[in-house]
Amino acid sequence: MIDPVELMPNRNLMVLWDLQLEQIIALALSDVDETKLEPFGHRDVAYVWRKKGEAFNPKNTVPTVKHGGGSIMLWGCFSAFGTGNLIRVEGNMKKEHYKTFLKHNLRQSARNLGLGRHFVFQHDNNPKHTSLLVKKYHQMSKVIVLHWPAQSPDLNPIENLWGTLKSRACARRPTNLEELERFAKEEWAVIPQETCLKLVENNSKRLKAVIKQKGYTIDY
Repeated sequence: MIDPVELMPNRNLMVLWDLQLEQIIALALSDVDETKLEPFGHRDVAYVWRKKGEAFNPKNTVPTVKHGGGSIMLWGCFSAFGTGNLIRVEGNMKKEHYKTFLKHNLRQSARNLGLGRHFVFQHDNNPKHTSLLVKKYHQMSKVIVLHWPAQSPDLNPIENLWGTLKSRACARRPTNLEELERFAKEEWAVIPQETCLKLVENNSKRLKAVIKQKGYTIDY
């Protein structure tokens, strides 16, 4: 779901972005983002079949961990041809770290996915993404960056992949952060290419839906 935002000043930009996006799909679209995973994050609600009067039987309850058991931050990317690298972020992600992640993973992921050097790179307007340091890196590396209108809803399709990844990794019930990282990387590697392609192809529909709803919630 997309949260309501004020889109009126940027409607024309969004339309132009939509047209630009349709033109570059054939070149492949590479999305980059970060997400946080918690080992017990997807166990908030569980449903069981039980007999009357057995609501508090230990087998019908889910144990909890104080403070959520910790969490890990992951950096990842994908294109219409599949998932790229998935790397654990140690500490807070700053612009210097972001540049380093791009330097060591973006081109490598593009090569592994068969994109070569001619692809369009998409990330949102997070301050570290738009920092002068990162912009200079893109210019020196000759990376084409998709324009992202200001004050836009979070339409990066990688958010859908994060949801899939979190569900799959947590379903394997990791007992510690190291297991969570391993499970996440294993599940990321087996996300079907068809899933990635569908997300990229449907992105244009999302933009049109947001414009039609004037920035209010859409069903994605």
